[in-house]
Amino acid sequence: MSNITGKVVVITGASSGIGEATAQLLAHRGAHVVMGARRTERLDALASKLQSEGCSIAYQSLDVTQLEQMESIISYAQSRFGRLDVVVNNAGVMPLSSLAALKIEEWNRMIDVNIRGVLHGIAAGLPVMQEQGFGQFINIASVGAYEVSPTAAVYCATKYAVRAITDGLRQEVGGDIRVTLVSPGVTESELADSITDEQASQLMKVYRRNSIPASAIARTIMFAIEQPDDVDVNELVVRPTVRLA
Repeated sequence: MSNITGKVVVITGASSGIGEATAQLLAHRGAHVVMGARRTERLDALASKLQSEGCSIAYQSLDVTQLEQMESIISYAQSRFGRLDVVVNNAGVMPLSSLAALKIEEWNRMIDVNIRGVLHGIAAGLPVMQEQGFGQFINIASVGAYEVSPTAAVYCATKYAVRAITDGLRQEVGGDIRVTLVSPGVTESELADSITDEQASQLMKVYRRNSIPASAIARTIMFAIEQPDDVDVNELVVRPTVRLA
C-alpha cells in the first residue's frame, strides 16, 4: 500500500489539464479525490468514468475567486471522507498580452484566480489542517515564477506571488503541515486558449511547440504527496527536456 492510498485530496481547476490528470492519477492510486471547477459537466463526466473504474471520486462546483465556495468544497471533503490530507491549488488562467494593450480586465482576472484563488485555498484548508495536526498544500506556479518574458508580465507577477506565498506559508507552519511548490514548464493544457491578444497568441504558438503532457506534472504532484510524513518536498521545477532556442 502506497502513501497515497486513503488520502483525501482536494484539487482545484480539475476539469482539464494538470488538474484533470492529477485527479485521474491519484484516484487510480487509491486516494479519495474531490475535484473542483466551474465546468461541472466535465467534472461529472470524469467522475462517472473514474467511478466505473472503481475509484473514489467526488466533485463540487468551484470558483476559487469566491472564498465561501472554497470553504464549501473543503467542508464537503471533510464530511464525505472524514479528513483533509492535501489541497492542490491548481486553478489558473493565462490571458497574456503586452502591458501597452491595457487589457485591465484580464489582468484583474489573473490576479483574482492565480493569487486570490491560492490564498482562498490556504484560508479554507489551513484551519482544518492545524486542528487535525497534519496536511499538505501543493501550489501550482510556473517557470514564469522565475523569469519574465514579453506579454507575460502580469501572469509572471501572479506566479512570483504564488512562489512567495508558498515559501512564506512553509516557513510559518512548519512541523506537521507540508508545503510544496510545483512549477511546470510548457505543458499541454487549455491555458493558452484564453489569450485574446494576437501578438501574444502568435508568440505562444511558437513557445508551446515543445511541451510535456499534463500527466508529467501529475506524477510530480504524486511524488510530493507520497513522501514519508517527515519529508517536505519544498520546490519542484519541471520542464521539457528540449528547450526552444
